[in-house]
Amino acid sequence: MKIMPYEHKVQYYETDKMGVVHHSNYIRWFEEARVDFLDKLDMSYERMEAMGVFSPVVSVECRYLGMTRFGEVVRILPRIEKFNGIRLIVTYEVRDRESGELRCTGKSSHCYLDENGKPVSLKQACPAFYEIYKEAGNVEFETF
Repeated sequence: MKIMPYEHKVQYYETDKMGVVHHSNYIRWFEEARVDFLDKLDMSYERMEAMGVFSPVVSVECRYLGMTRFGEVVRILPRIEKFNGIRLIVTYEVRDRESGELRCTGKSSHCYLDENGKPVSLKQACPAFYEIYKEAGNVEFETF
């Protein structure tokens, strides 16, 4: 299965006085890309939460490699690096749409909780989602 990377056009409010994207916005873009990726795989957060399973962020990392400016469009590729049914690690590449220049890389870690905030195994709580997540590590993205 091939899917398109998530695209984001930089908004003015996301930039600082120099017209460069403020570093905090990359973390928001990671979430946007992750939500979009899961939607494309038909395993949205809405569906999972309706089944009583939540997936909070446990940690996030970001490495800035180049500047992104107002009006530019970036493509964000989220990839499942590790998944065991209890924890999920997603990596991200943020690239300029026009040049393909790598602007930022990152990683987010997640766990799964029930409605009471207790840890759960996705394999037991949502077996269908567990299988989709296992296969999601093999998803290919359209090239830049």
